[in-house]
Amino acid sequence: MALRVVATRPDPALLPLPWSQPLADWDEVHLVPLPRGLSRHVVRIITTGPGGNTYVAKETEEEIANREYRMLRELGAKRLPCVEPQCVISGRTDNQDRPLPSVLVTRHLRYSLPYRWLFSNGLGAAELPAIIDAMVVLLVRLHLTHFYWGDVSLSNVLFRRNAGEFSAYLVDAETGELKATLSDAMREHDVEVGCENVYAELLDLTASGDLKDSVDPAEVIALLRERYDLLWAELTRAEEFGRDEMWRVEQRIERLNELGFDVDEIEMVAAPEGDCYRLQPKVVELGHHARELQGLTGLSVEENQARRLLNDLAAYTAHLGLAGENPEIVANQWLVRVYEPIKAMVPPELRGRLEPAEIFHEILVHRWFLSEAAGHEVDIFDTARDYIAVELPKRPVLPAAGPT
Repeated sequence: MALRVVATRPDPALLPLPWSQPLADWDEVHLVPLPRGLSRHVVRIITTGPGGNTYVAKETEEEIANREYRMLRELGAKRLPCVEPQCVISGRTDNQDRPLPSVLVTRHLRYSLPYRWLFSNGLGAAELPAIIDAMVVLLVRLHLTHFYWGDVSLSNVLFRRNAGEFSAYLVDAETGELKATLSDAMREHDVEVGCENVYAELLDLTASGDLKDSVDPAEVIALLRERYDLLWAELTRAEEFGRDEMWRVEQRIERLNELGFDVDEIEMVAAPEGDCYRLQPKVVELGHHARELQGLTGLSVEENQARRLLNDLAAYTAHLGLAGENPEIVANQWLVRVYEPIKAMVPPELRGRLEPAEIFHEILVHRWFLSEAAGHEVDIFDTARDYIAVELPKRPVLPAAGPT
């Protein structure tokens, strides 16, 4: 068997794995029992060994594997939320020298979950709008970079918790294309396909008993389309304002920042009559609060988590009267005295249930309820101890995923 490996940063520990066997026949010693979604291909979550890295391997045709590998690399270079491609392994044959499919290998996205696992482990109809919002944000971000998905569905997405909400990551770019320009007709087709697929997936969830609440799929689809149209309009629409309304430029930017998007460029064009301007955002990118927090603390978290942590940092700053101090010094002080000690309080057996930033967010929520009951503000460390003892053990247990 003469393996061919296409990779930018190859992991030598992948090579000794039993590539001469179909993925469906791999021994459990090479597999990680993490939740995975439905796929038309054979997909396995694999490990390079004890203490090794965790990957997702998908069998497919060589041309398709290489195309998807390149597409995921391009999307990653544009800082879009998608899985990270590791390599393509081709030239596989079995012990009788019969050809086997090529394998696309991607890095496992820590703390990510398929929608079916979420609903079979406690998620209900009340959380469906948050799932739809996450999917809408992902789709809009892809469309802003002129990416045509072609197969929008819950099955092609992984979800990570994001301060009580969710973030969505693209995991299947097999049908996707990056265009020089994405037409409204192609955007509309993507939304239509997404509505049809999500409708069918909700019916399937209900039939399987994974979605225990009564849900009208038509209402969910209407919500998807409404949220998509509203977000797309807010990020791309042009608006006119008079010469004495320049404050509206800053207001528009602040509104986009509040949504979590940064504006790279604003185009203002004067009307021929000269008494008004036309305002058009040029490039918008999600991650406004996440980049601010990372710049201050080095923490890399989801956008809504960053917003929550920044709010707590602001409260810490105000409480200690440090508003006039260097923001980076104050942020480091908060990190060392508050965030890291609380993170260290979580016992090893509970750390895999939620990522640290989500645990911190839930502690802040728990603090609000404890303070309401007590009639005064409860200390954050007392709150953390109560949360870790009472609430965190209720969260679903995730199997260990390894270092990556």
